Amino acid sequence: MPGEETKTVRLMGNRERHRRLPIGAEVLSEGGVHFRVWAPRCRKVEVVLEGGPGYRPDRVFSLELEPEASGYFSGRIPEAGDGTLYRYRLDGRDPLYPDPASRFQPEGPHGPSQVINPGGFPWTDKEWQGIRLEGQVIYEMHIGTFTREGTWEAASRELPELAAFGITVLEIMPIAEFPGRFGWGYDGVDLFAPFHLYGKPDDLRRFIDRAHAVGIGVILDVVYNHLGPDGNYLGQFSKDYFTDRYKTEWGEAINFDDENSGPVREFFLANAAYWIDEFHFDGLRLDATQNIYDTSPDHILAAITRRVREAARGRSTLVIGENEPQQVKLLRPPEQGGYGIDALWNDDFHHTAMVAMTGHNEAYYTDYLGTPQEFISAVKWGFLYQGQLYSWHKKRRGTPTFGLKPAAFITFIQNHDQIASSGRGLRCHHLTSPGRYKAMTALMLLGPGTPMLFQGQEFAASSPFFYFADHKEELARLVCKGRGEFLKQFRSLALPEVQACLPDPASPETFERSKLNLSERQSHAEMYALHRDLLKLRHRDPVFKAQRKGGVDGAVLGAQTFVLRFFGDHGDDRLLLVNLGRDLHFDPAPEPLLAPPEGMLWEILWSSEDLRYGGNGTAPLDTEENWRIPGEAAVVLAPKAKTSSENEEKSGS
Repeated sequence: MPGEETKTVRLMGNRERHRRLPIGAEVLSEGGVHFRVWAPRCRKVEVVLEGGPGYRPDRVFSLELEPEASGYFSGRIPEAGDGTLYRYRLDGRDPLYPDPASRFQPEGPHGPSQVINPGGFPWTDKEWQGIRLEGQVIYEMHIGTFTREGTWEAASRELPELAAFGITVLEIMPIAEFPGRFGWGYDGVDLFAPFHLYGKPDDLRRFIDRAHAVGIGVILDVVYNHLGPDGNYLGQFSKDYFTDRYKTEWGEAINFDDENSGPVREFFLANAAYWIDEFHFDGLRLDATQNIYDTSPDHILAAITRRVREAARGRSTLVIGENEPQQVKLLRPPEQGGYGIDALWNDDFHHTAMVAMTGHNEAYYTDYLGTPQEFISAVKWGFLYQGQLYSWHKKRRGTPTFGLKPAAFITFIQNHDQIASSGRGLRCHHLTSPGRYKAMTALMLLGPGTPMLFQGQEFAASSPFFYFADHKEELARLVCKGRGEFLKQFRSLALPEVQACLPDPASPETFERSKLNLSERQSHAEMYALHRDLLKLRHRDPVFKAQRKGGVDGAVLGAQTFVLRFFGDHGDDRLLLVNLGRDLHFDPAPEPLLAPPEGMLWEILWSSEDLRYGGNGTAPLDTEENWRIPGEAAVVLAPKAKTSSENEEKSGS
């Protein structure tokens, strides 16, 4: 792995300090700690020590920092060191505030910051080369609910099992320090500080080191479109962190292009590099990029992506975006005017899958019918909406995806948002029949896009996944009310009796009920085996593994039935037949995609109705009575050479 990245910061009097980050508290090789903060509207900034090295309970120690250009203040405290607790006093007035670039908040966002020396961790992943997009299977994980303990240490014990199962990348939901005992993490307020209840910073480093040891990459979900409402002290240091030029659904927009935006951009670019450099993350997932506003010539999303690559210094990295408008510009390379992001979440695939599985297309599912053609188009082209009218938004949505590789589209049938939006936190297998669920799982895991599982999906977890956030009483009431209003877009969830039963996000019970029971890997062994075998097929079968551009075509066979043909080399094709309805006798069969390669016949390679998965078995599909396709099932066919008797039978006929 690369060594420490340093930056040279020129201070007043032409002195220089070598730093990893432009702001924050950093332990110096010559001893002491160097502090640097951006507070352009302050005349005076002091560091006040509150514990650890350099602190004495019999006296109050503070250091007035020296002003620099552009509103920065900096200074060195020789007595401070790794573990020192501190806060800032602005313009000589109380209260004291934690560091905007704090590397750790051991008492939460309202407490003191702690000096952390990242250079002392004994990394063992020197040979790790990072991850590339192709061939990955992503697993979205919430550390607080993945295990009963909800810690990095507990989660790390499960890494060998995840690797053996077929997971190659963990996508960790946001971990920036947030208020309370539990939450999803999207209301983070200390963007450089890993949430203290999950463990110490070195526990996170150890988790990633162990993941790399078993062959799993780790990317982090980061929120650069807003900050949380409680514990956000950035505005105390400068109002210029935010702008009223734009609006977001969750709070003030970040100032990436308004007055004094330069240091703000530097802050967020440093944060992106920080997770890659100091924690060896393999990339980032960028939340709600449609609410990251920037009219600068160099868009902040492009700048973030570049900075991630630079911070990795030779390792391969993965940058994924969430982008509701489906703007393909994010995926285009910089030389084509794009931002260079590797992949985007494909909400279209999820939405049509949910309609097909549940039969409901209310709210933001309105523009989907769950038809075979929608699935064929999603598999071939990624997004379904590429500029057509989208009635739910009353405007056109999306941009053309032609020319993009299939792996650039992250396909899923579950994620944290969508499960919680069911109102009762129910997972897909609770909302549809077992046969449809298994068939849809096969389509997602064998398709040419990059599949993503949500934690527990692989064993059909019985635990729900709710929206939970531990806020102070008044804010908690507002959050609960807002959650109910959000869900009213679904007609079925707007009913008073349903609203009355929605779980309280602030209740510890809501959080506890969302935790996985990992023993269900054994008690739900049939579903676990189905997912495991599909991932083996995806990783090992050369045709499914290829994810070729233009490597698949499809045809509608019935109202709920379709075929996908994956093209291999020299006739080594694969068929995936998906039937979400009743048994289909397809006769006559004037569909060329069903024809086997010359001199060959089709044989069953895999079926969702295998007895190992709780199915009823699968009879041959291509018969003397033409095609008989089982209902609510998915079947994979591979070609085999005809035997001499089969050739004789053919010639005799």
